[in-house]
Amino acid sequence: MTSVVERLRTGSPVFSVEFFPPRDEAEETILWRAIRELEPFDPAFVSITYGAGGSSRDRTIRTTGRVAQETTLLPMAHLTLVNHSVAELRNVIGWYAAVGVRNILAVRGDPPGDPNGEWVAHPEGLTYAEELVRLCRELGDFCVGVAASPYGHPRSADLDTDTEYLVRKLRAGADFAIAQLFFQPEDFLRLRDRVAARGCDTVLIPGLMPLTTPRTLAKTIELSGSSVPDVVARRLDPYADDPTGFRKAGIDLMTEMGERLLAEGVPCLHFYTFNRSKATREIVGRLGLVPARAV
Repeated sequence: MTSVVERLRTGSPVFSVEFFPPRDEAEETILWRAIRELEPFDPAFVSITYGAGGSSRDRTIRTTGRVAQETTLLPMAHLTLVNHSVAELRNVIGWYAAVGVRNILAVRGDPPGDPNGEWVAHPEGLTYAEELVRLCRELGDFCVGVAASPYGHPRSADLDTDTEYLVRKLRAGADFAIAQLFFQPEDFLRLRDRVAARGCDTVLIPGLMPLTTPRTLAKTIELSGSSVPDVVARRLDPYADDPTGFRKAGIDLMTEMGERLLAEGVPCLHFYTFNRSKATREIVGRLGLVPARAV
């Protein structure tokens, strides 16, 4: 199995996709439909988010293994520190390795039930994502990614402090970082400049969510921690009661953002899919990121 960074060194820009773990069999059917629809488009890698515990976590592990064993896609496993002892983390990492998964996104994770709540480490666990990066490195030949926040993590004092924590994760052994959601290309580009200014040469991937409905817009606000800029609101607000118009305007916005980011030299666009494939397929088609055989 190849690594994420190897897939990003093709010489041409690529895209990747992110799914969330299904909660039941019906959602699992929807997820696998999306996976199969995207498979011919040859994304550089696919990732599945990691629940804080219980069935969500187990479905993440099982689904990631299925992607590795039953598809032509390159899976990247998510792993968080939430509710895990070091022994449990070692066990999960070992299981991923056993099924052929060699790419891991190492994140601290948010408190269950309240993403902005107080972080409390497991009494026998780890506290910082950089510690998880080191653990992955100790346990095998993994390609390790970390998360980045264009607007800064809600618990960071300021952008400089947040950037320093990101650089520490990268210097702990991470190969790349995926930037969480943002509204304008400049937000990501400023993050990239801050990292470069600290002498850290890394692969930084922007994360995008197709804005197809007011729900996806609300999710972008929640995950980014930022309000909607006026320039974006002016494009979307006229279609608040027009689902077709909203979807068209949102797809146009994301396509334009992708065009700008690609022009700025990003190697990959990472799409949050909501376990649906149509909008992502539409955007990557417009951007010319689709292999000829899939057209």
